[in-house]
Amino acid sequence: MLYPLKFKPILKQTIWGGDKLAYKSNDPKVKESIGESWEISGVQDNISVVSEGALEGNSLQELTEIYMGDLVGDKIYEKFGIEFPLLIKYIDARDNLSIQVHPDDELARKRHGKSGKCEMWYVLEAEPGASLLTGFSRPIAPAEYERRVADNTLTDVLNRQAIASGDVFYLPAGRVHSIGKGSFIVEIQQSSDITYRIYDFDRRDAAGNSRELHTELAREAIDFESSENSRITYAPENNQEVRLVTTPYFTTSLYTLTARTRCDWSATDSFVAIVLLQGSGSLTDNEGNRIDVRQGETWLLPASTQWTEITPHTATLRLLTSRI
Repeated sequence: MLYPLKFKPILKQTIWGGDKLAYKSNDPKVKESIGESWEISGVQDNISVVSEGALEGNSLQELTEIYMGDLVGDKIYEKFGIEFPLLIKYIDARDNLSIQVHPDDELARKRHGKSGKCEMWYVLEAEPGASLLTGFSRPIAPAEYERRVADNTLTDVLNRQAIASGDVFYLPAGRVHSIGKGSFIVEIQQSSDITYRIYDFDRRDAAGNSRELHTELAREAIDFESSENSRITYAPENNQEVRLVTTPYFTTSLYTLTARTRCDWSATDSFVAIVLLQGSGSLTDNEGNRIDVRQGETWLLPASTQWTEITPHTATLRLLTSRI
């Protein structure tokens, strides 16, 4: 029988990573410079594996093959098969990430035979002065892009957004962006790891090598006309769903719980991913499963789940839910 699933984190060490995710590793060699923790992933060669319960050790792909629509939703299984359609991760930026862009579905399938990448960010923590770069401050021409890449002035025409805990951003494919140093965020995105790196602040690795850039590949992927604000505005409310982002690829909501709250999933033909942002509590479902949940964890509710009741054990239990 299916039950709420938790997976082993897939940790990624990077030259810009920090130590906020060190608690997710038992390996002393993987305690520093952890830039990302992939919490739920169907990306090839990075398939999540269940960490506890009767299905411990089974991969997300294996379970989708066995349980099909009961796990992910009938329509989702028909469309994606055994490929899980979302990638959910934590990102700890001790330094600036590269300026980059992701292709849309059409270009990604043409070039790589894979999905494109739209994504959203929820800011967990932000050090004083932390910021993000999200899109152009004005429409620019491809020729100007090439000139500014060549003379290292691309940042002069990008929107810089100061950030604080609780801020939300949506980045459609084609929007140039960068996560700035001092940012600790949750990223929810299409199941894709295709990134075109445009500029990397002239950084070099321990061997003195600079990272590969994809300036020409990026040119065809960039939306040069886009100068929209990527910031999502919302009004938090206690003990009810606050919709943050609704896209063709995923729908993400925020819950700020101060009392036991019942969530009805009976009309949702989709799995529900839950990211615990703050506090601790317990979750029970219609199948009689009960789990304790706490900050820093990510859980996957099967599509067969009809309802859950979530009870805070702390003054506030804050979480994200994401589904297709």
